This record gives sequence, structure tokens and C-alpha cells, in this order.
Amino acid sequence: MITPQNIPTPVYLVYEDRLRRNLELISRVSRDSGARIIMAFKANALWRTFPIIREYVSDFTASSLNELQLGNTTLGGQAHVYCPAYTDQTIGRFLHGASHITFNSLHQFERFGNMALAAGVSPGLRVNPQCSVIDTDIYNPALPGSRFGVVADVIGRRLPSGVEGLHFHALCESTSFDLQRVLEAFESQFGHLLTQVKWVNMGGGHLMTREGYDTDHLVRLLRDFRSRYPWLEVILEPGSAFTWRTGDLITSVVDVVENQGIRTAIIDASFACHMPDCLEMPYKPTISESVESAPGLPQYRIGGNSCLSGDFMADWTFAGPLLPGQRLTFEDMNHYTTVKTTMFNGLQHPDIALCRADGSIEYLRKFTFDDYKSRMS
Repeated sequence: MITPQNIPTPVYLVYEDRLRRNLELISRVSRDSGARIIMAFKANALWRTFPIIREYVSDFTASSLNELQLGNTTLGGQAHVYCPAYTDQTIGRFLHGASHITFNSLHQFERFGNMALAAGVSPGLRVNPQCSVIDTDIYNPALPGSRFGVVADVIGRRLPSGVEGLHFHALCESTSFDLQRVLEAFESQFGHLLTQVKWVNMGGGHLMTREGYDTDHLVRLLRDFRSRYPWLEVILEPGSAFTWRTGDLITSVVDVVENQGIRTAIIDASFACHMPDCLEMPYKPTISESVESAPGLPQYRIGGNSCLSGDFMADWTFAGPLLPGQRLTFEDMNHYTTVKTTMFNGLQHPDIALCRADGSIEYLRKFTFDDYKSRMS
């Protein structure tokens, strides 16, 4: 019998019970606050887990035609679309599958807004409150010169006729108190426009399923906003919150090398290919088998099995020496991970499996040479 302890590596292992725990919390926040909370595919698109998600949430947000088609065919609820720029070639296909569509600029709305209205799709405008609460610049849409959203002085006192919603997105794995700061900036700059619209989308980055997140404060914040603007539908579209801490990447040590006093354990996976945010952000993931640093305990870099020199991270401490065949579990690898992987070097892509609530393992996908070949020309 395959179990999480003996499943062949490398493998992304998603846990049904953890996923349901997050979905139950999200559903409670939605119910208690009166806000519509929808799923953002940019953080996770493992559609074979969607039958579980669909029991709680069927509405979604899509930022590409591929995400839109995936949502239309696998979740089937309202489809909220945002793309930095639509084209004459894509707008018709976006409108065909959408219930709501957000335009990133006044020019985009002037170009395509009437098409949306004629198609029965509710058009909105992304605005930029210019309130920065994110430390990592690569994830910060409120940086000076940002290409995202229209600033208040460009809009003026009235919205263009036909705009039915406003959309802001300024968070990333943030707290409810970060949202409070952004919401204050949003109301200060755009509050006079709210009588002209039907809905407000507060974007993503609401990490309500993280331990210590103050969900009661979030509910109060959303209730208070809705009491000030009772005609507005309030929408949140968190990405990470849906699949936060719901899956791991399980790997095995294949070799240990030492140079200039630095020991590196090479694993059968890759940071660059299979955990790209670790290098991009960067952040150091938790390895379940590691321990707190202490005198006398061995430390290791962990190296990916690719030819990229920078495909490693440092340092982790272990209770004893690492040997080939030992398993290392990289925690929380089910959001912004599987959606961003690559097949650089032709490395074997980790399988994807689901650990059901009863402990049984169900493979969702096993990757083969044909998957690599079909991505090449």
C-alpha cells in the first residue's frame, strides 16, 4: 500500500483534509461577512482537486484564456476576468466565457467596454490606491510607475459611462490590517465614485488561512465597508489562502558532495524547476526532517539536480548526517508552485498525488517523456 511515508519521489502530495480545512474557513468568512470569495487560478490550478473545491466555491477569477476555459469547464460558476491588456483577437473569447471583466486602463475600457455591455458581461475598472504594504518589490503592484490600474487623478470626479465595478489589488500574503490600510487609501481616493458602481473587487492576497490571521477583524472590516455602501457587492479573490499548507514536495537525497568545507545534499528535484518562488522571492522553505541549529549538528546546503549553478539554497541543520536515499519533505508546496514549474534540463517532473481523508493515495498525474517532448518544437 502506498502511503505518504513510502510514496516514490519526487512527488507533490496534496492532502484532502488540509484542503477542506481551508475551504471551510473561507466559506465561513464569506458567510459571516457577506462578501463573495472566489478562487484565483494563478495560485493553483490542479483541476483534479476541483471536485473538492466545488463543494464550497464554484466562482473563480481568470487572467488568461487558458485559465478561463479551465474554470468554465471544471468549476462552472461565475467567471471574473482580469488581464492587463486585451486585444482584438482575444476580447471576444474572454467575453464569451466571462460574467465580469476588469479593464486595466481607461483606454482598454474605451476600446472594449461597450462590447462587454452588449455581451451581458459586467465591466469594471482596475484602480491603483498607491498604498504599498508589500515588502518584496517583484510582488508589489503599488510601486511608483506600476502598470497596474488607474490612479485617482486620471479618473477625476466621474467614471466613464458603463463602468459597473471597481477593482483594486494591492496585497500579497497579507493580513487583514494590511487590507485596512489599503481600504482606507481606496476610500479616500475613490470613495466619491462608489455611488456610480455595483461592485467592488478587493483583489487577492488575503491570507486568511494562515495561522494567526485575524479572521474576526477581516469579517468586521468587510461588514463595516458593506454597511457604508450597502448597494455594493463585495468580492475577494484570494489565491494562496485556498491551498495554503495543503501540500508538500517530497524528495530524496541522491548524493552528498563537499567542497571547501560546505556539504551539499543533492535531491531528485530542483528549486529552479519545481520550487521557483524559493529563488525568485526568495524564501527558505521548511524541511520537515530538519532541526534547529545547534553546536555539533551537521549543516547542509540542499542542491537541485539541474545544471544551473544557482539551483541550491542554504542552510538546513539535521539531527545526523544525510545519506543517499533519505527523504526530505519541503512543506507548503501547493500554492504558487505547481503553476510555475518548468521542465528546464528535461528534469523528471514530480508526480502529483492526492492523499484522501481516509489515508489512501490517488495519483492525479504522472509525467513522462512525452510531456517534455510535447512542450518543445
